[in-house]
Amino acid sequence: MKYLPLLLTLLPSIASAAGVVYEGTEGPGKGKHIVLIAGDDEYRSEEALPQLGQILAKHHGFKCTVLFPIGRDGTINPKAEESTIPGTEVLETADLMILGLRFRDLPDEQMKPIVDYIESGKPIIGLRTSTHAFNIKGDKKYAKYSWGNNDKAYLKGFGKQVLGETWVAHHGAHGSEATRGIIVKGEESHPILKGIASGEIFGPSDVYTVSLPLPGDSKPLVLGEVVAGMKPEDKAVEGKKNDPMMPIAWTKTYKTASGKQARVFTTTMGAATDLTNEALRRLLVNASFWALEMESKIPDKANVELVGEYNPSKFSFGGFKKGVKPQDHAWNK
Repeated sequence: MKYLPLLLTLLPSIASAAGVVYEGTEGPGKGKHIVLIAGDDEYRSEEALPQLGQILAKHHGFKCTVLFPIGRDGTINPKAEESTIPGTEVLETADLMILGLRFRDLPDEQMKPIVDYIESGKPIIGLRTSTHAFNIKGDKKYAKYSWGNNDKAYLKGFGKQVLGETWVAHHGAHGSEATRGIIVKGEESHPILKGIASGEIFGPSDVYTVSLPLPGDSKPLVLGEVVAGMKPEDKAVEGKKNDPMMPIAWTKTYKTASGKQARVFTTTMGAATDLTNEALRRLLVNASFWALEMESKIPDKANVELVGEYNPSKFSFGGFKKGVKPQDHAWNK
């Protein structure tokens, strides 16, 4: 399948105090709206999601809205205790929600549209720390979605119930052992893996521990080989860290309270620096098509060329770029 690349001048972006919109015009995603929500203070989702949104809009035609954690001064501030995420009401028109969150305790009025979306039966993609997206204190209205929820009716909250896992531990050594993606045997022909060879996925973020087996109908697609270093050419770590290897990408369904079935894709990769890897970007683009039940439209090798300059910050707490506003994430030049 081929469609013409679009000129940036034909792709307007609309910025507000809450977020930025990338208007895709042509491509198989035309008419579909993806909302990407950033909010973690380590892996730089505030840099990764604008780039992913631009790729989905420019190369594939999706309308993409990116929301950010905003501090009191109106700039992007990923620190959970210093910011909230305005604009979540835009989820009312979303066809797909992509999350890059960590330990958020949002005001009820910002959390409600997210919960309404979760329980709508529409598809969800969770990246990296979204397994522990919410840390809602006390007896607040939406506390059951918190990562540490001990209520057996919704044990371990959004992460475990919707995405398939909550926070467990670092499996690879954080900051010194990278991740190589190995395709699960028998899943090579899965549409999400189209155009991706085993071993091509690589990222400097480490493998997360997950509890095996994953719940329900979870289907692991990619396993995380712990790498003895931070370069793609580095060898695998020997020993128990890779025996067995942890799943780092899987699909599942989420059954809502009303009985609707939502398609879900989760990957424990997704740091801004991970997106420098072409195969990882292709995994996320393919997953977006699959989540929207558009797998028949996934190209043999989806265009995932970076849009403009992309020089992501290294993951670290407090390492975000200060003074950046949503409008600064208008189309890259």
